[in-house]
Amino acid sequence: MKKTYTPLTNPDEIIPLLNKISAFGSLRDNQLQGILKLFKTVRYDEGEFIYKRGEPSSHIYIIKQGEVKMMIDDEGVFLELITFREGDCFGETSVIGIQSHSSSAKVVKPTELIVIEPKNLLNIFEADKEVFGILILNIARETARRLHHSNEALVSMLLKDRKKDI
Repeated sequence: MKKTYTPLTNPDEIIPLLNKISAFGSLRDNQLQGILKLFKTVRYDEGEFIYKRGEPSSHIYIIKQGEVKMMIDDEGVFLELITFREGDCFGETSVIGIQSHSSSAKVVKPTELIVIEPKNLLNIFEADKEVFGILILNIARETARRLHHSNEALVSMLLKDRKKDI
């Protein structure tokens, strides 16, 4: 089902939320004010997929309210990866990497998202290179943290399997 994306009705109310998100860390309130017009909102009901594994990336998502699970479905075998809640951001790695999604995002309970489209990142680049640089650096740092966490989990799992074989 095609979703309706609407402009923020009260952009100032999301500044405290954005201040808690690593992708927007170290941006001053006036810098956040400058990019708020680029954000939109969208709602999803429980059980809906925001996107599925393999689909092209379309937005960076911030959970204003609700809960979303990242999962991988491989021929009916489900692997839950992480649950995102209010104030969490996801989808940014796929947008920056210009890649399809590596997992599916399923809504656990009714969710309102704040979203930004990739084309609006280019608008930020054209309007304020400092803000753009901070955003990209923050996204890269968060991606590196997630990759490190994933590597640690994978190594731990592989070592457990190896110890079973000994």
